[in-house]
Amino acid sequence: MQKIPKVILLIEASRGFGRELLSGIAKYSGLHGPWSFYREPPFFRDTGRKRKILDRIRNWGADGIITRYIAEIEEIVATGLPTIVASSTNEGTPRGILGSPTISTDNTAVGRIAAEHLLERGFRNFAYCGFEEIQWSVQRGQNFSERVAKAGYETHVYKRSKSRTQRSWDAEQPLLTDWLRSLPKPVGLMTCTDDRSQQVIEACKLIGLHVPEDVAIIGVDNDKLVCNLSNPPLSSVALATERGGYEAAELLDRLMSGESRVNQRIIIRPTHVDTRQSTDILAIEDPEVAAAVSFIRENAKEAIQVQDVVDSGTLSRRGLERRFRRILGRSILAEIRRVRIEQVAQMLAETNLPISQIALRLGYQSVDHIARYFRREKGLSPLKYRKEYGQK
Repeated sequence: MQKIPKVILLIEASRGFGRELLSGIAKYSGLHGPWSFYREPPFFRDTGRKRKILDRIRNWGADGIITRYIAEIEEIVATGLPTIVASSTNEGTPRGILGSPTISTDNTAVGRIAAEHLLERGFRNFAYCGFEEIQWSVQRGQNFSERVAKAGYETHVYKRSKSRTQRSWDAEQPLLTDWLRSLPKPVGLMTCTDDRSQQVIEACKLIGLHVPEDVAIIGVDNDKLVCNLSNPPLSSVALATERGGYEAAELLDRLMSGESRVNQRIIIRPTHVDTRQSTDILAIEDPEVAAAVSFIRENAKEAIQVQDVVDSGTLSRRGLERRFRRILGRSILAEIRRVRIEQVAQMLAETNLPISQIALRLGYQSVDHIARYFRREKGLSPLKYRKEYGQK
């Protein structure tokens, strides 16, 4: 009788990132298992939890571990069991991992895609709110600021009090509201996570700032529960986390079969921005350009042409083209293609529809047609993009 592997999962399910990791692991087990799982309930994080975890590893006869908690990582790794650690950062390794494989997030791309989302909406003022004592948050903010600087703008970065007594939400709230009040408006603001965005939204309400009219806010993780509980609903950078969970399970399977551990790293990459009301605005002062961009976004699922955009407004084609290039730095046609290709990218990442079906739904003439424009915008083919960012 074939032995069923026993796998311990030290991954919380209270937020979307953990749930998506678990979903990917479950998908792999369903296709290639079965595996038997042990997952600590939420209340395990109490006094003596390290001892409880180690006792469970020994007494249950576990074959492998995937964990997000690194406080006890040295003792876990010392058991000699194949272990994969979700470290939340794509630079360096947490203390004590000792060569174990890791799951990390591409924070360079996260910061860049958030900045580009706000730049595309015409913002000229930018801000970042995170936690400067946490490495992955710092990475996201730095890369956001670098992309904004490349476009010629400055990023205002929130600095929390160094005093631990000032870091509770009640104590921090007045500091955050003062900072928000001081920002030039309108401002496009990135936070390090969806939870942090929710705090910023609440702080804006306290001082009468409107979201997204005064402050447009984008988070990270695309935790649909948190994003839709926010008021207004929160735009967020979506990550290929379920895919990362699947790849982690795939790697753990090989490790449990005897493959050596050689610092393997699974990178979770951002796929797109799920746009909701918190950034659903155009910070473009020119009303003709703003109306034209809105027309493109509202009709991007149709095979619209430049003349369709011109006919929707009052300017001549030459006049509108000139304003597009001056304000957005690109032509009308380039904006149409960019918006349509972003829709293709989202469908490639979030669905298993054949590329031919995606082309048909978006009015492209053929797969070759869609592939040519996609490669020009994204630098890789639709098939390669789906392989990198799509569902397993």
